[in-house]
Amino acid sequence: MAKVEIAEDLKEKIFKKFKGESHEIFSLMYSLKENPKKGKPVGQVGGIVIKELKYRNFRFYFITDGYRLRVLSIEKLKDLLIKFVRMSDKKTQQKTIDEIKDVLRKFGDEGFS
Repeated sequence: MAKVEIAEDLKEKIFKKFKGESHEIFSLMYSLKENPKKGKPVGQVGGIVIKELKYRNFRFYFITDGYRLRVLSIEKLKDLLIKFVRMSDKKTQQKTIDEIKDVLRKFGDEGFS
C-alpha cells in the first residue's frame, strides 16, 4: 500500500472551496493507496512524475517516483510516496503544471511542504 500525503496549503484550499464535498475529494485522493497507478501523467522532471486526478472541473496534481511506479507491481509499492501538491480548474491547468515543474527543477520534491 502506497503512502499518500497532501500538502497543508492544498488541504486548506480544498476545505475552503468545497466545504461539505471535501470528504469526497479526500477519499478520491486516498484511493491511490490501493491503486497508485491511477491518474493521468501530465509531465516529468528528472525521475519525478507529475500526475493529475479529476474531480468535476477541477484537477488535483500529485508527484511520485516515476521509476518505481513504472517498474514495480502494485503489491510491491508499499513504500511509494504520493504527494498531492496543487489544484487547478481547466482554465489554469497548464499554468499550474508549469509551476509544479519549475518548483521541482529548483527545489526538488522538498519544495512542496
